[in-house]
Amino acid sequence: MKVLYYYDDDVGNYFYGAGHPMKPHRIRMTHALLDSYKILDHLEVVDSNVPTLNIEDHLIKYHTEDYIDFLKTVTPDNLNDYLDLFVGFNMGEDCPVFEGLWDFCKISTTGSVLGATAICEGRNNIAINWAGGLHHAKEQEASGFCYTNDCVMGILELLKFYQRVLYVDIDIHHGDGVEEAFYTSNRVLTCSFHKFGNYFPDTGYFSDIGYGAGNGYCVNFPLSEGMDDESYETIFKPVITSIMETYRPEAVVMQCGGDSLSGDRLGCFNLSTRGHGECVKFVKSFNIPMLVLGGGGYTIRNVSRCWAYETSVLCGLEVDAKIPEWDDYIGYYAPEYTLFPSISNMENQNTKEYLRSSLETLINQLREKVIPVSTDISNYKEVNLYNTPNRLYSTDNMRAFKEEQEDMQE
Repeated sequence: MKVLYYYDDDVGNYFYGAGHPMKPHRIRMTHALLDSYKILDHLEVVDSNVPTLNIEDHLIKYHTEDYIDFLKTVTPDNLNDYLDLFVGFNMGEDCPVFEGLWDFCKISTTGSVLGATAICEGRNNIAINWAGGLHHAKEQEASGFCYTNDCVMGILELLKFYQRVLYVDIDIHHGDGVEEAFYTSNRVLTCSFHKFGNYFPDTGYFSDIGYGAGNGYCVNFPLSEGMDDESYETIFKPVITSIMETYRPEAVVMQCGGDSLSGDRLGCFNLSTRGHGECVKFVKSFNIPMLVLGGGGYTIRNVSRCWAYETSVLCGLEVDAKIPEWDDYIGYYAPEYTLFPSISNMENQNTKEYLRSSLETLINQLREKVIPVSTDISNYKEVNLYNTPNRLYSTDNMRAFKEEQEDMQE
């Protein structure tokens, strides 16, 4: 069974604006590497030309209709007519209106929905959408360069077939949009490893564990700058293993943001391409259906190398370190011309004691809060997904949670 790989030829054409760190061109560079290494021969390649898929119907399962209508209609030419909506929808410098914005949103979301559908139908066990992973978008607002949350769309599709879905996020930024969407559900367990403290989006502390039926089903590992391969592995593998043992997910969505790589323009971790890829390899080793997504990553020559390598990992292929000289973007990889660039000598500010005690905290959370899975999965029937709009996200539950937090602070 081949790995499904989603790629749209147009994705590299979109441009957030001069000076903006988000460059969709990195996805085109990744595709070129897959072609140069002949990895495409081992993939089932699909694009967005699926006449039976109305992606808007999927988007309004989570996003509000007025927000989606706004994304469909606003353009650089008419944005002055919509300025009164910019604050409410959180549009601006981070999330600008650019030419083709709606088409870009459709491309990124379509890949995650198609991948999840293929997994549910048993056509593929692994699906990849490097144009996805836009994990900051909220129910009715853009955030952190993200407009529509394809991660949530993919998970909702998987929940039509699977009872329990695990979401793993190795982007340097907290996966706040996905966590918020499923904060009150035990059918999705979210797990994020991220920089915390004076760092966007300033969420994802140990105390953020979920609410109501979802209490305990949000796992957050806040970290300081300088995380390297060795330190990351000592926390990632035990946490994921514990989740697999206690929660026993039936499917996994993995967001592989490349801004946790060494030398990222906006990041401050120190992971190598191999170290980042080891996380993907480890999750794959559990042989559970996987939807693998992109995400952040702003030194684009590093992102493309990482995602190309991780595609080879998902296909079970060994690749040469030297990038083929016929690659369309070979000049980007000078002077090393290697798939595995050197990391920096930055200091790791995460002490062994901090990592040890934090790991213990999260393992205890999983043991105490996550209900052991029963054979009849009766513990997972209290969330009725398909009778109301925004099936998992409850505004009333979130409001109650915030009020409870405020009372505790008084």
